[in-house]
Amino acid sequence: MITGRCECAKVSYQVDSDIIDYSHCHCSQCRRLHGAAFASFGGVERKDFSYISGESELGHYASSDTHDRVFCRNCGSNILVALDDEPEVLYVAMGTMNGDLKLPEGYHIFVDSKASWYTITDQDKQFDTFPPDD
Repeated sequence: MITGRCECAKVSYQVDSDIIDYSHCHCSQCRRLHGAAFASFGGVERKDFSYISGESELGHYASSDTHDRVFCRNCGSNILVALDDEPEVLYVAMGTMNGDLKLPEGYHIFVDSKASWYTITDQDKQFDTFPPDD
């Protein structure tokens, strides 16, 4: 089981399965929303995700026609993003997760718009936009 929370601890959640997707998004939107060079997400099955506390503290931001971002309205922590075209998966912000996590192989997306001042130094696959469908 995976647990996680926002910074102020008003919102907490659990995931009753493993992370099935591990990505680092370098798009300008993720960089602004996370205040960092990129945002790291763990994809989990929606059916295995549940809030333990603070569901009433959640805010939603439609960052595009297809992306709903969920955050804590009190502290501003980004909790997850839900994509309309992948209704069975939630992409949870890795920085909110607790503990030593088992991760699948990671990859970088939207590297064509990454911050000019950041250099990717790992050997993970890189894609200019979304990865191709498998």
